[in-house]
Amino acid sequence: MAYRKFRGTKLFTGKSWAPQDSVLITQSNGQVESIVPIAEAGDDIQPVEGIISPGFINAHCHLELSHMAGKIPPHTGMIPFLLSVMTHRQASIEAIQEASYHADQQMQQEGIVAVGDICNTLNSLDIKKLSTLKYHSFVEVSGFIGATAQNRFEQARTAWQKFREIGPASISPHAPYSVSPELFQLINDFDPGTLLTMHNQESKAENDFFISGQSPMRDLFTAIGVNVDFFEPPGTTSMQAVLSYLNKAAKLILVHNVVTSPDDLAFLQKQPIGETYFCVCPGANQYINQSIPPGFLLKSQVDKIVIGTDSLASNHQLSITEELKLLAGFYPEIPLEHLLQWATYNGAKALNMENKLGSFEKAKTPGVITLKDWKVTRLL
Repeated sequence: MAYRKFRGTKLFTGKSWAPQDSVLITQSNGQVESIVPIAEAGDDIQPVEGIISPGFINAHCHLELSHMAGKIPPHTGMIPFLLSVMTHRQASIEAIQEASYHADQQMQQEGIVAVGDICNTLNSLDIKKLSTLKYHSFVEVSGFIGATAQNRFEQARTAWQKFREIGPASISPHAPYSVSPELFQLINDFDPGTLLTMHNQESKAENDFFISGQSPMRDLFTAIGVNVDFFEPPGTTSMQAVLSYLNKAAKLILVHNVVTSPDDLAFLQKQPIGETYFCVCPGANQYINQSIPPGFLLKSQVDKIVIGTDSLASNHQLSITEELKLLAGFYPEIPLEHLLQWATYNGAKALNMENKLGSFEKAKTPGVITLKDWKVTRLL
């Protein structure tokens, strides 16, 4: 049996640093055999410069929005950005699929091996069928008016059935401000024990809408012709207002969390909901709002933080490395070990892919990359 043996400047296992002078041994197809001291590794060791790591996990992306690269200027703020997405998302299926294909290829080149991808249509289906990346397709559904809930949900279920044929998939809510209680209930009841995701607390306007009702979010509803005069703000943050609607999920990935507070975390810990992960997308937060996820969240939830890129509508590239670089720049006190854990093992676990991906453990095929000066090279 042919083996590959890699020795880098350092070796990160997905969970921690391996002892110095460790060698990673894999089969030729990338399946992990072991990590051993160099004295026990034998001949034909391939030296590489930089940190050896498992492949990266992109826990939040919108592949089908890749054709919108460069169409929305940065720093517009949340409400103008959302309206621009609605304006620009329509394009020919050929243009959408070509851009999605190139985005998929870009992620592979950036050392990404798996993606949690938001789908509002079937436009990314054919790309995923052929991709070497592992996808979990989150079929996203929205609708703030209760009377539309059943119809919106049935449309999502039709798409979910198609995505389920090619890989793991689930029907997920878009955001607290865009999903009615009736629609939340349909989502929650549909597939108990599943994995869900939701955009969460991406801007102050979102929280304000639920705390006082006085918020630029009302401008968004007015612009799309939706009357929300019926809405009575519960007087809590958006996360606290809707978490009880998702109590049947085994896992929940909350995405962005820019204005999540310590009180929100304390509230979450008291709720009878599944295992919760916090996906941060600092590149998109900078692009849209010039904001960044709060440091207390990153430092207090080390085992629950995962990394996403969001879409090319809201980011300059789909690179986990660039996301980590941004976080390191804002929070230099965070150890590199934690950043890499978020991008590897945590992400794989959040997407229910830890049996194959995320760490160098025997029989896994997590991909092998090197990281040097924030540049990625794929080895396997």
